[in-house]
Amino acid sequence: MRVLIAEDDVLLRQGLVLLLEVEGFEVVGAAGDSAEFHVMFEELKPDVAVLDVRLPPGHRREGLDIAARIRAETPGFPVLVLSAHVEDGYAVELLTDSHGIGYLLKDRIGDVSEFSDALRRVAGGGVALDPEVIAHLLNTRSRNDPLENLSPREKQVLSLMAEGHDNARICGLLELSTPTVGKHIGSIFTKLGLTEEGSNRRVRAVLAYLRG
Repeated sequence: MRVLIAEDDVLLRQGLVLLLEVEGFEVVGAAGDSAEFHVMFEELKPDVAVLDVRLPPGHRREGLDIAARIRAETPGFPVLVLSAHVEDGYAVELLTDSHGIGYLLKDRIGDVSEFSDALRRVAGGGVALDPEVIAHLLNTRSRNDPLENLSPREKQVLSLMAEGHDNARICGLLELSTPTVGKHIGSIFTKLGLTEEGSNRRVRAVLAYLRG
């Protein structure tokens, strides 16, 4: 899997390259700013991009703008965005197009297996959302939030769905049987009014969770 990185911190950029190579990824390039990234992206044709949310010259939301641009040109292109702080508005913005997208805090890089698993999930068309961002979203919801109808266990299941875990992984994390997790997910769909059949119900449930 060919990865292109955009990160302006030299030490972190080099660290990402080494980490990903050890984990079996092929890092085709590592840019220090958005302009350099776009040149590399056109020349190197990577399979997935890892982007710092803040890049030169403005250090504001350049990583998000890169993600929006390349996914507009190549729909569904996998992008994992990294941030130093919880900025849940960015997560919601990214997840509006919720296939092959990830948003993680940089602290998560320290858990190598978790980080590499998230990148592989994103590259495969899945979602990877930082648990701390999810917790922050949950704590700032309004009283009229429709998710208040969910049971504590259903909220746990939906939170893990938002992180990008499939049913089997949720079973393992919560130590529940496959039928029990399936029952909880079915109840979540019903309580959120997602009665139409189809794989996008899972995505719509996650978006409802994120947007509140």
